[in-house]
Amino acid sequence: MGLSVSAPHSRAQQAEPSALVRLFRILSLVRYRFFLYAGLVPYLLGAAWGWRVTEHFNNPIFWTGLAGVGFAVVGVEAFNEYFDSRMGTDRVFNPEDEPPMSDWVMWLGVAGFAAAFAVGIYLTLQAGWPILAFAILGGLAAVFYVAPPIRWAYRGLGETVIALSYGPWMVLGSLYLHARILSWGAFLASLVPGLLIMALAVVNAIPDFHQDRLVGKRNLCVRLGRRNAVLLYLGLAAAALLIVIAGVVAKVFPPSCLAALLAVPLLVASGWAARNTYETPRAFIPAIRSIVSCYMLAVTLFTLAIVVDTMLGGR
Repeated sequence: MGLSVSAPHSRAQQAEPSALVRLFRILSLVRYRFFLYAGLVPYLLGAAWGWRVTEHFNNPIFWTGLAGVGFAVVGVEAFNEYFDSRMGTDRVFNPEDEPPMSDWVMWLGVAGFAAAFAVGIYLTLQAGWPILAFAILGGLAAVFYVAPPIRWAYRGLGETVIALSYGPWMVLGSLYLHARILSWGAFLASLVPGLLIMALAVVNAIPDFHQDRLVGKRNLCVRLGRRNAVLLYLGLAAAALLIVIAGVVAKVFPPSCLAALLAVPLLVASGWAARNTYETPRAFIPAIRSIVSCYMLAVTLFTLAIVVDTMLGGR
C-alpha cells in the first residue's frame, strides 16, 4: 500500500515484508471510523432499544453479536481495499510505481466474512431465523459493495446499500437479537444512523470525484455532480435530525432524544465549509470532519437518551 523502496524495474525482486509489517498493514485496513461509525453505534442503538422493550440484557449474546460486527467490518474493509485497488480506484493520480494490492488482503476479507457468518449461524441457533435473514442481507451488501459481479458502489447503489446495512438492517437485527421482536418505532429510530451514514458515504466521495469517474465508479456524486452532492449529503443529515424531532412529537422516542439536536451546529459547520471548497479536495477536509462529528454526536446522544430513559423507568 506504500511506495516502493526500490526502482520500478526492480519491484519484482523486492524482499517480502516482515510479519510485523504484514500485521501492521492488516490492522491499518480496519479503520477506526468503520468500527465506530458504521458498525458499533447502530448495533448499540438496537441493543439499547431491545433493553428498553424487555428490560433484560444478555451479556454473552451482546458480546458475541459485537464480535460478529467486528469480523464483518474486517471483511468489508479488506474487500473494499482489494477490489478498489484492482479497479484502479483511488490510485489514478498516485505514482506509477505504486504496487498493486496483495492477494492476502482479499483472503483477509474472506476470513473476516467467514468468521462473521459463523457467528451469524451461532446466533441464529440462539435467537431464530430472522438473525440469519439479516446476516444474509448484510452479507450481500458487504461482499458485493465493490466486489464483482454486482459492485453496488459502481452502479449508483452503494450509498443506498450502506444506509440500509448500517441503518435498518443493523439496528433491527440487533433489536431482534436482544429482544426477539421487531417494531416500527425501532425502524424509525434506525433511520437516524441510516440517513447519517448515507450522508457520510456521499460526502466521502466528493474529494474522489475525478478518479471515481475515470474508473467508472458511478456513485451518486459522479451521477449528480459535486455541487448537488453537497446539497444531497446536507439534506440527508438534516432529514435524520428531523426524524428525531418527529419521533419525539409522536411520542415514539423519549423527549431526552432531542439531545441529538446538539449536533446541529456541526451540520451547519460542515455545510459552511463545503459551500466553496467542494472542488478542492484538501480544502474540503473540514466539511468531512464536521459531518463525521455530527454523526457520532447525534447517534451517540440519541442512543444514550434511550438508555437513560430506560434506566429511569421510561417505556
